[in-house]
Amino acid sequence: MIELKDLQVLLALSRHQHFAKAAQDCGMSQPAFSMRIRNLEEKLGVSIVRRANRFQGLTEEGEMIVRRARPILDDAKALEQEISAARGQVAGALILGVVPTATTYAAQVVDLVNQTYPLIQARIEVTTSLIIQQRLYDGTIDVGITYADSLGRDLVTVHPLYDESYVLLAPQDLVSEHSEGITWVEAAELPLSLLIPEMQNRRILDRIFDELGLKPEIVSESNGFMASIVLARSGAAATILPRALIDALGDLDGTRALPLTDPEQTKPICLAILDRQPELTTVSALKEVVLKFAR
Repeated sequence: MIELKDLQVLLALSRHQHFAKAAQDCGMSQPAFSMRIRNLEEKLGVSIVRRANRFQGLTEEGEMIVRRARPILDDAKALEQEISAARGQVAGALILGVVPTATTYAAQVVDLVNQTYPLIQARIEVTTSLIIQQRLYDGTIDVGITYADSLGRDLVTVHPLYDESYVLLAPQDLVSEHSEGITWVEAAELPLSLLIPEMQNRRILDRIFDELGLKPEIVSESNGFMASIVLARSGAAATILPRALIDALGDLDGTRALPLTDPEQTKPICLAILDRQPELTTVSALKEVVLKFAR
């Protein structure tokens, strides 16, 4: 008989398309992971993986098993949580896919979840808006905190959270002549460190600069904000950050945070949940906490 762990292993391989990464995701060694896949193939009497020197994808039979495995694992997870709820406990894993600009907000929400429902094990996975949408549909995250305009509306319920606005974080020497704020035109004249172009936040900034006819000087790119913050503190470059992140970090020695104006720009951030019945009790708990946090 197929075990749930077999299906979890196969879904991880389908998602990562790489044995080592999938094994790490499942908390297994690569040899043990590969053996589990081979044992499943022998048990079913079919080939699941196209094998060569490198992973070549799943066979038709493997893809069919993956399609059937997702709702089975979803139902098993929902059953476990319903049993806990029947005992008066809200418990279980809760995986949030979060765009980098909303990490601070997500961390605050998870802290409130932990305080209110200590048996929920919440995990934040920071990734792109595109991957959040994909993983919502394949069931490997429970909710997304992402840009509202990055989602299709089929089978997904969207709850508005807040409007993201932008602040320039710059070395003091670079912005000594500015007092209350800085325009996008003025910001484009500074050396900037931004996210990589694949990130939605970077695409938003590029679109703003392009609409204003500006070509900023990009001296550094990274897939997270930390490198840009370090460069700002060292005096090497300025960066553009969401206001929520600046508010959470507070004052950073050697830098100034200036609102970006002319024009002021905002982008809506939302909570995205895949429509499923019944709803996971952990997701219902999260929605309750988010509503209180918004108030």
